[in-house]
Amino acid sequence: MNIAWKEIKKNKARFMILGSIIFLVSFLTFIISGLSNGLSQDNAAFIKDLPKGHFYMNADANETYNISKIDEQLADNILTDDHDAAALSIQMGFMNDSEDKQHSVAFVTSTESKLFESVQKGEVVLDRSLEEDGIKIGDILTNNQFSGEFKVKGFVDQKKYSHAPVAYINMENYKEIYRVNEMQLIFIPGQEDAKDFSGLQAFSNKEFLNTIPSYSAEQMSLNMIIWFLVVISGMLFAIFFYMMNVQKIGLYGILKAIGVKTISLFYMMWNQMLFITVIALGLSVALSQGFAKIAPSGMPFSLTVETSIQLSCIFLVIGFIGATLSGIQIKKVEPLQAIQQGEA
Repeated sequence: MNIAWKEIKKNKARFMILGSIIFLVSFLTFIISGLSNGLSQDNAAFIKDLPKGHFYMNADANETYNISKIDEQLADNILTDDHDAAALSIQMGFMNDSEDKQHSVAFVTSTESKLFESVQKGEVVLDRSLEEDGIKIGDILTNNQFSGEFKVKGFVDQKKYSHAPVAYINMENYKEIYRVNEMQLIFIPGQEDAKDFSGLQAFSNKEFLNTIPSYSAEQMSLNMIIWFLVVISGMLFAIFFYMMNVQKIGLYGILKAIGVKTISLFYMMWNQMLFITVIALGLSVALSQGFAKIAPSGMPFSLTVETSIQLSCIFLVIGFIGATLSGIQIKKVEPLQAIQQGEA
């Protein structure tokens, strides 16, 4: 460790450049990860907040929930056999406020269940994001396809679907708006294995998320960027330490000649990598967590401490691998040959 620290002090500029690059790459990774998690919540918080279970939709719907129709008799049989089950429907739509301003919403209705809000005819429970748009409890909202009016009964937190705030309405009102009688989905919580129902296709919570338009493509793109940045950081470590090792071939030869073991040279390199990475990651975590607190309320950004720790551990592992791969040449150094190269 003493040799490693002396080298860092001797070559401050080199190590500061590497540390700065690792800081920038890791900070960018944390920010994109926060955006990815935030968009995931904004896209599917309604589904992600449900307990583990299985969704069932019509097998003929080709995994497209909004065209699924479950036979009423089959739905009644399932709900009778399993009291925790619920039949529900989700459709995108809009509501007009008192000033005739349209607000995009995801209409949700369900049979009686503790998992979903229970509302009476002519009432609506909205995601709290609409409260920020000026809608208040007691306000009257309308829909062009509905003959009556909706009175705002209350608000719920973090209930988004396909980037739209959820609006819980009564089943009879839903049927009038969309001119349907059948429910789209059956949700049965607490199942380890999906049950087999004739004509229905089962989806776990995670699998059902991929039926939401844009969710899979959105998350895949952001996750690819995150992993590319992680791989790039590993390559930076490998290239940096490789160049450093090339310049120190003669020094390694002398150290080996006086009895320093190869593993000790690797320890020196690992200590340097750890020192740089810990400082860079510490700054990145602190700034990204600070950004999470000051980010605009309209920005879908969510970066938990657990996620930051997980990403930091990944960076440390990648840094260790990159530095180790670059140090393979240390093992091949022959003391006499290295000394004869004239590097000291």
